[in-house]
Amino acid sequence: MSAQQKTDRRLWWLLGVAALLSVVWLLVTLGLVGSTLEPAARTTVWSLLGDRLALISLTWGAGMAAIAWGLKRWFDHWVTPSVQLAEEAQVLLRTDVVRELRPKGNVETRVLADLFNQLVGQREALRREMDSKVQAAAQGIEQEKSRLAALMSELTQSVVVCNLDGRVLLYNNRARMQFRALSQAPGVAGGAELIGLGRSIYSVFDRKLVAHALENIQQRMLRGAGQPSAQFVTTTAAGQLLRVQMAPVRSPQAQGAETAADRMELTGFVLMLDNITSDYEAESAKDQVLHSLTEGSRAALANMQAAIDMLDYPDLEPAMRERFLGVIREETRSLSQRIGALEAGSADSLKTRWPLEDMLGADLVSAALRRIETVTRLPASSMDVDGALWLKVESFSLLQALVYLSGRLADEFDVRFVQLRLGPATGSPGKAQLDLIWSGQAMSTETVMSWEMDAMKVGLDTMRLTVRDVVERHGGAFWFERERSRHQAFFRFLLPLANPQEQLAAAAFVKSESRPEYYDFDLFKTTEQTRTLDDRRLSDLVYTVFDTETTGLNPSQGDEIIQIGAARVVNNKLLRQECFEQLVDPQRPIPAASIPIHGIQPEMVVGQPTIDQVLPAFHAFAQDTVLVAHNAAFDMRFLQLKEKLSGVAFDHPVLDTLLLSALVHPNQDSHRLEAIAERFNVTIIGRHTAMGDAMVTAEVFLKLIPLLAEKGIHTLGQAREAAQKTYYARLKY
Repeated sequence: MSAQQKTDRRLWWLLGVAALLSVVWLLVTLGLVGSTLEPAARTTVWSLLGDRLALISLTWGAGMAAIAWGLKRWFDHWVTPSVQLAEEAQVLLRTDVVRELRPKGNVETRVLADLFNQLVGQREALRREMDSKVQAAAQGIEQEKSRLAALMSELTQSVVVCNLDGRVLLYNNRARMQFRALSQAPGVAGGAELIGLGRSIYSVFDRKLVAHALENIQQRMLRGAGQPSAQFVTTTAAGQLLRVQMAPVRSPQAQGAETAADRMELTGFVLMLDNITSDYEAESAKDQVLHSLTEGSRAALANMQAAIDMLDYPDLEPAMRERFLGVIREETRSLSQRIGALEAGSADSLKTRWPLEDMLGADLVSAALRRIETVTRLPASSMDVDGALWLKVESFSLLQALVYLSGRLADEFDVRFVQLRLGPATGSPGKAQLDLIWSGQAMSTETVMSWEMDAMKVGLDTMRLTVRDVVERHGGAFWFERERSRHQAFFRFLLPLANPQEQLAAAAFVKSESRPEYYDFDLFKTTEQTRTLDDRRLSDLVYTVFDTETTGLNPSQGDEIIQIGAARVVNNKLLRQECFEQLVDPQRPIPAASIPIHGIQPEMVVGQPTIDQVLPAFHAFAQDTVLVAHNAAFDMRFLQLKEKLSGVAFDHPVLDTLLLSALVHPNQDSHRLEAIAERFNVTIIGRHTAMGDAMVTAEVFLKLIPLLAEKGIHTLGQAREAAQKTYYARLKY
């Protein structure tokens, strides 16, 4: 983006003053001349001048034009170069940019530029010397840091470390892969919208889950536990089951504190994640194989027994027949005992395979509804679910029991829908009651007992567990009731509640909305909850810097996005490994004239996701951040026109590096991205690709932040307000 350089306001002021002084001088001169003349002569002079007033005005205008030209040349030679030199010197002073200032203008300004270059050279020499000393002193720390990074990278378990705001400050490669599996748009975002430094872990877990686990940890710390931890099971938006183990992160001061209250002060927490969805599926498959083996062996044994009985022919010698039959009967009996023991052992192992774990009751109901609808195709809904109840359950077998009962209701009693209800158990302290409700014909007690004792069949898989096994595993109860007033019936499970914990103040361990590549321990520091986004300092915010490539320059006339590229800036660092880059099928031809600019050939977008698939993933990637772009009005217009189609609205705060550059350097000739990058000594790689432009814009933006602070612009609100007053803010698309 470029525009004609604005004329310095001081030039207009000087020209106005010169014009005013010339008019005053002319009037004073005429007055003095007139005062020396007789009245008749004065009248004659005035009449002569009046007839030649146009000539006088023309002469005065020509003189003013000459003065304006002289002033402009004087400004261009003396004033403007010094102003530009001051702006460029400010870049060198306030940022880490290293470049030589180009001498221009008068001799004195050229000498001054040369002196600036010498000072910058001396500063860089001192900086290099200091850096070498710091590097030598920090070598040991770097070794420990590298060991930690290597260890975290090679761990086979997913590890995520968060500060007390729930913002991610460390994760390993295993976690990145696991979150990719949890993504609802794996083909577009690949999990990048869920995991990343500065992202909130609450986009994956309910905040109440973390709060409850932290309560457990703090209670165990109060009781003197040296290494307290907590576990819970939760479901994700993509329908996955996660087992999470949490451990606290304490400051060195808290670890060495004398009182228990001081030792409870936490700075963050570590989450170790296991996706147990695939484990459940694998265990079900193993159980099915085992069941098939036992059933098949039992049938084979029955055939063997029948064959033995058929051997009793009269022509066989009695002794040989008896000896032969005895051996076969003994082997058959032994094989039957071994298979029976194997079958019984598998059932016992299924009862005890998973330990009881804390789980939010609402999460259990939500997972059960999804599983019932997926497996049985039966509509399922919830009613009267107490969202505050925490259960102590083994979620897998309990979910299997609910799905099994729902399937039999649909198959044998033609039930059209079911509901789940959860609340505290009446008359049973420490218990909760989970009801599976339906409407339909009456059911006998014998049928209920039969269903309770039969091996559960879920879909095509038959388990060795029964409903009674599940109930016994939870130390609960199971029965059938009818609600005649509502013409409904229900199965009721009596389940244990999680151990009650003393309710601690949430502010003691869960703070929200902090603003903070794989790790950055500075993110342990949290910010005040009450500060609004506009009041936050620019250096404290998280940014998504993005760019789009399009079929043309007229979004309102049918041009479409063909590529989106974005990078994240967290804690004043550009995270190059946390990127979003996606080609988009525009579902219209790409003009040949635009291909040399962005380099995207028509065949490259064939088969790519359409914009209605890409924008929701990009919206999730940019969640809880400030959007940054160069000439953002152009890119935002494309996004806004697709809000209805994509179902997402980009209502994020927006900063524009074009406006910010014009704000900090109002006297520069150009504010195109290339020109700004040259001023800041930013290397341009991949210009006019969405990802390349996003990276350059991000680096430029990081250089602008200290220059904005120099002008007294420290917060997001101040930056947005000041940017809107610049000349370029008038551009519309």
